[in-house]
Amino acid sequence: MLTGASETLRLSGIDDDLNASGQYDAIRPRILAIDRATGADEIRRLVASPEFVINSVAAATETGSLVPASGSGSQLPANAGGAAHGVWIVGVQKVVPDLSTALRRVEEHALPLENARAQAVYGMPSAVNRLLILNAEPRPGRGTVLLLRAAIGY
Repeated sequence: MLTGASETLRLSGIDDDLNASGQYDAIRPRILAIDRATGADEIRRLVASPEFVINSVAAATETGSLVPASGSGSQLPANAGGAAHGVWIVGVQKVVPDLSTALRRVEEHALPLENARAQAVYGMPSAVNRLLILNAEPRPGRGTVLLLRAAIGY
C-alpha cells in the first residue's frame, strides 16, 4: 500500500495510521529507507505498481474528474492505473464545477500552499511539473473516492 505525499492524508492522521502503525504493508517507510542514489530504480518500481494507492487530489470536479498534481510525478503512475486499487480522499473545498476551474485551482490555490510547504521542509520550491486527469475508471471497482464534509488539506 502506497500513500501519496498529501497534506490531506497528513492532517487527517491517515498517513500516520497507515505508514507508522505497523499494521499495514506500507511502501512509504520502505522507500524512505532506500538510498536514493543507489536504489532509485527499486524506488521507482515500488511506487509505480502497489496493490493499493491512497492519495488525495488538488481538485475534483462535480462531473467526477479527479486532478492530482505533482512536482516529481513519482506517485502518478500508481494513481493512473499502476495500482490495482485506488482510494482518493478529498476535502469538500476541492470540489469545483468543471475541469477549467480545477486546473485554475491547482495553479492559483494548491501550488502556492504546496510551494510554501516545500520551501519550509526541503528548502526548495515546488512546481506543477506533472498533472494527471482521471475521468473514469476502465476497471469497475478499482477506484473509490471518499468525499469528506470537512475542508482539509489544500
